Amino acid sequence: MTEVLALELTERDHKVRARKNLTYLLLFAIVMFFVALSSAYVVSKSSTDYWLSFRVPAAFYYSTATILVSSLTMQMALWTVRKGNGRGAALWLVVTLLLGIAFSFSQFSGWSEMASRRMSLVTDKITMTQGVYGEDYTISRRDVTLEQVDGQFYLPDDLAHAKPLNADMADFWNASSGYFYVLTVGHWIHLVGGLIMLAVLSIKALLGRYNAVYHTGVWQGTVYWHFLGGLWIYLLLFIASVH
Repeated sequence: MTEVLALELTERDHKVRARKNLTYLLLFAIVMFFVALSSAYVVSKSSTDYWLSFRVPAAFYYSTATILVSSLTMQMALWTVRKGNGRGAALWLVVTLLLGIAFSFSQFSGWSEMASRRMSLVTDKITMTQGVYGEDYTISRRDVTLEQVDGQFYLPDDLAHAKPLNADMADFWNASSGYFYVLTVGHWIHLVGGLIMLAVLSIKALLGRYNAVYHTGVWQGTVYWHFLGGLWIYLLLFIASVH
């Protein structure tokens, strides 16, 4: 009987270890995906003559506060289930799920504002951008910020405004907003996977499937959710530094 119990414990340990390794492998793959996108963003900026920098909508900063709070509630769920209170952990899981949904609403609000400024995933020409120049966006030519006068763009050393650059700029697309969407929407797609995970974890916790010993799923969910929060902060800081 003792040998059977020991064998069951060993098999359980192997399964737990395998699930943890799979979690780490998944996170590594996601990191590589976003590192590649970030590198492409930087290379595109350095290799083009004209680049558009824009003000990141405030909604994306509000969403940051939301996902940070949700990371705390997710950790509370893990702490609670480790104390043997599986159904108590369900409450924290549901709160985290609701905060994740609120994060999504903030993201859509930010994307809507971007679209209203003619900054979309399917990028428009750089001269089609709308908003207040100098506040909502600026355009640079080889890292030199241009001046706008009556809808025309000039180099800052062209004091007489004799050589407008609009005709030269007309062939350039607004690649910066396209990259912005790819990065932020890419993160949100991974977050949707997290929301589905939270819903499943919540149901299992309510059904009493987790306790102080068996809660690998909650651990996986917590690690993944913390990772999404950290990834979002990186993306926001990266985008802010580029713009």
